[in-house]
Amino acid sequence: MSDVAAPVSVIPRKRRGIELFLVVFALAIVLSGYAIIDLNVLDRISATLPYLAGFCTGLALLAHLAVRWRLPYADPVILPCVVLLNGLGLAMIHRIDLINDPPLTGARQQLVWTTVGVALFIVVAVVVRDHRPLQRFTYTMFLGGLVLLLLPLMPFLGVERFGARIWISVAGYSFQPAEVAKILLSLAFASYLVEKRDVLALAGYRFLGIDLPRARDLGPIVLMWLTSLAVLVFQKDLGTSLLFFGLFVMMLYVSTERAGWPILGTLLFAAGAYLGYLQFSHVRVRVGAWLDPFSDFDRYYQVITAQFGIAWGGLLGTGLGEGRPGLTPLARSDFIAAAIGEELGMTGLMAVVMIYGLIVARGLRTALQCREPFGKLLAAGLSFAFALQVFTIIGGVTRLLPLTGLTTPFMSQGGSSLIANWVIVALLLIVSHHARKPIATVAAIDADSQTTQLVKVPALRSSA
Repeated sequence: MSDVAAPVSVIPRKRRGIELFLVVFALAIVLSGYAIIDLNVLDRISATLPYLAGFCTGLALLAHLAVRWRLPYADPVILPCVVLLNGLGLAMIHRIDLINDPPLTGARQQLVWTTVGVALFIVVAVVVRDHRPLQRFTYTMFLGGLVLLLLPLMPFLGVERFGARIWISVAGYSFQPAEVAKILLSLAFASYLVEKRDVLALAGYRFLGIDLPRARDLGPIVLMWLTSLAVLVFQKDLGTSLLFFGLFVMMLYVSTERAGWPILGTLLFAAGAYLGYLQFSHVRVRVGAWLDPFSDFDRYYQVITAQFGIAWGGLLGTGLGEGRPGLTPLARSDFIAAAIGEELGMTGLMAVVMIYGLIVARGLRTALQCREPFGKLLAAGLSFAFALQVFTIIGGVTRLLPLTGLTTPFMSQGGSSLIANWVIVALLLIVSHHARKPIATVAAIDADSQTTQLVKVPALRSSA
């Protein structure tokens, strides 16, 4: 008789226990840092620390339980890394608050934004759960992202701060709409490139051994280049311009596998940046602070103090609560990496960079594991945007690159960036959940011999 194939249920390795252990470990590091800061600055542990510990533990466990319930196959490493980064950011903001007498309340405000971010993370994980239906709203999300990106240019709504017009103010509250635009445009780019991949992958003409795209297919990249130039010129924000244009070019390359697209994109951005340097003083200021900050102490004071702080920290740092990070302007936000480099040393700063790198690596691994093109492009795009943002801001603080004005994800003070990044993590875990879900094993039953052979169907399942 012929073999009869019947599906057999299998129990996959979900790794939620490992995630819980790593979350608890991250909380232990963060709360120990809080206690050390209080002991070094106040000579006592603050009476509010037990309440803070309970609240932060509850938030982290709620996020873990949401993943365990709705996304059981999601990557087990990303959430603990995010908890650790968010907690270290809170601890460093708390340390800078204690410089003042009476202490400021920046850490308390950041904790409120963290609560909102975790709440939205849970909502997205529970309500959305599957990223694939989002592919239907390509042009709606693209239009919404462009509107949000250019919203600060509207009179009576946009607000200029520190030389950049990237905020809007509503009812006394300020918000950075580009953070939400980053999510919408990532979804729109992924959906659009899945639909147009075959057309964009066609080679036009060959130059120096590189297949360049056809002229008729240049519309999308020219549109994004013009949009990034508008952000650079009118909003005076080099970082946002670089982030969105770089995101689109990278997703083009992943979609088409044509080296001509990133080469063309790099040339376009270099041309736009050079024109910006020639025409706009704020770009020249950033380049001057990068190349020769000590030529003008008053203009480049922020960069100079950050360099001295990192130098004073040396390899192992001054210790939490033992440095003077408050001497650097905007140490809570743009230059929080300099504060970490001062008190934890280059060793601590490199450890933080490695945690960021781990998140990016797990996101790219998710993209490799994903079985369908939309999720693959979305995971790759979100991971690259995250990596580019970390590279540009920490590169700017350490003078590897000109300053761009981007925030350090999960660590810099500010609600817009923190909330948006928690939503990005939720989307990454949703894609990871579907990518790591095993395919059922099939049992081939021989009716004559009454023996069963297990035939393993290839499954994209991670061992971690």
